[in-house]
Amino acid sequence: MQDVWLSFQQLMDPEYLLSHGGFYLVVLIVFAETGLFFGFFLPGDYLLFLAGLFCALGKIDVDIVTMYFGILGAGILGNFAGYWFGYRTGPVLFKRKDSLLFKRKYVIMAEEFYQKYGGTALVIGRFVPIIRTFAPIFAGVVKLDFKKFVIYNILGAILWVSLLTLTGYFLGIEFPAIINYVEYIIVALIAIAFLPIVIALLKRWLKNRKKNKTNSNIN
Repeated sequence: MQDVWLSFQQLMDPEYLLSHGGFYLVVLIVFAETGLFFGFFLPGDYLLFLAGLFCALGKIDVDIVTMYFGILGAGILGNFAGYWFGYRTGPVLFKRKDSLLFKRKYVIMAEEFYQKYGGTALVIGRFVPIIRTFAPIFAGVVKLDFKKFVIYNILGAILWVSLLTLTGYFLGIEFPAIINYVEYIIVALIAIAFLPIVIALLKRWLKNRKKNKTNSNIN
């Protein structure tokens, strides 16, 4: 059990992944997190940032061009896989029982996000954990026009990868000492990434509280 927990911790540690897994493992993780329903717990934003940073500092044996297009391709293909999965499973996905690797509430969260933003949820959702995984799946469930999906998919991937990976790269080039503050950067990126989810959950809680209070007054 201890070995399993250690392996899980290593899987969640982007520095370990980059140092020991290298380019191919990074690409695999990006693919899984952007389209496979069990990939929602994998590191995303900060993994991309550190991938660019490690390329700049020579801590990984891959140049930035290879890393950039590798991650970009994985992010695009991951969404295609998610769309196909949602298209094939349809509404059945909402009836699937919760398990260690699947949470129905995340599908519902993606549904609400999608209903609010429409197809652009595939672009905005790239920057939001959990939504990043389930938005393309839900797009498949509602059978979003495939041509529109392709456009949103590619545009979202380009913005996501460019902003995070290239930011990490150029900061590493200009300020090499930034590597000493990696822990703080990761915490900051996690906080920023999960802020929209926290706000959404808070709004839902306040809405339910107000609804329950109204029902109590009526009774």
